[in-house]
Amino acid sequence: MSECYIGLMSGTSLDGVDGVIYDFAGQTAKATTQVSAQVSAFASAPFPASLRAELLALNSAGDNELHRAALAANALTRVYAQVVAQLLAQTNLKATDIRAIGAHGQTVRHRPGEFDGTGYTLQLNSPALLAELTQIDVVADFRSRDVAAGGQGAPLVPAFHQDIFGHQNEAVAVLNMGGISNLSVLGKDEPVLGFDCGPGNALMDHWCHMHSGQFYDADGAWAAAGQVNQALLKQLMAEPFIGKVPPKSTGRDLFNPAWLQQYMQGFDDVAPVDVQATLTELTALAAAKNVKVFAGNAKTLVVCGGGALNGHLMRRLQAALPSMVVASSEAFGLPPLQVEAAAFAWLARKAIQRETASFESVTGAQGSRILGAIYPA
Repeated sequence: MSECYIGLMSGTSLDGVDGVIYDFAGQTAKATTQVSAQVSAFASAPFPASLRAELLALNSAGDNELHRAALAANALTRVYAQVVAQLLAQTNLKATDIRAIGAHGQTVRHRPGEFDGTGYTLQLNSPALLAELTQIDVVADFRSRDVAAGGQGAPLVPAFHQDIFGHQNEAVAVLNMGGISNLSVLGKDEPVLGFDCGPGNALMDHWCHMHSGQFYDADGAWAAAGQVNQALLKQLMAEPFIGKVPPKSTGRDLFNPAWLQQYMQGFDDVAPVDVQATLTELTALAAAKNVKVFAGNAKTLVVCGGGALNGHLMRRLQAALPSMVVASSEAFGLPPLQVEAAAFAWLARKAIQRETASFESVTGAQGSRILGAIYPA
């Protein structure tokens, strides 16, 4: 039977869909952090402007939410299907050559443990439609099983990070910088840790788009041209979530334009370019603070996600962590935009094989659980 899986990821950055074909045939355990990449194809598709705007709007309460969310899920799924078609075309594979698709969906609300003691996490997706459009089994809804078991349902990637970046002889830290930053601590002899540690690209992207019309600050060039406002930075770093002890997870429910507006009261005279520099410094320092506290014995910080492509942000991370080697996951065999998509291929395979894919030490759940619901083609 085929060991090729497709992983699809659309993250909190809301820039589009990344997809990979991940071939697990012949996978072997690795003794070093050097990954023997098994991604045989990569494709991406941007969100249409109208879909991006609707997904962003659905992160907050609004009129007619159920109807709008259902239609947005269908539209998102059609972008997923486009990426699947691109991947198959690149490799000349047929639908029957793919064992399953791991499709995470688009998180619009994440409130585990709140309100009634269980809370909820909500990802827009239509996996039944994706199975219909692609004629491939689909695995989706990866978070809710862990939430039901009392966990945060996030982050989902530490078990995958352990599998591909874990080192038998030393601790390694992995920082995924999408819209939100999450950290995996892959200890040599200790349980794996993983948690959201602060904002990733979400605040920087919002500010950049508001003042330049660009969806992101390419290579951090605009931020690099500004000066960090230390008083504003101190106020932003006072956000309690940054120093909270894990397990912890968050999203645009917290780090959103309203949050930024609240913290910027009294700083209206700060030039927009200096705010961008300050938000970039916040992103670097919030991550570095958590690395120092929870991964202080690691010698290497592997960075993935869109933040790894921001040269100025990477330099600020290195400056904040002078005793560590801060490097893009590219240096370890897997390009930064492919890591999360590959993780969902890996998670889909775990679900198909009925194997657990979570750590109690990461999410705080009552135990490891099989994650994902399967929609047969």
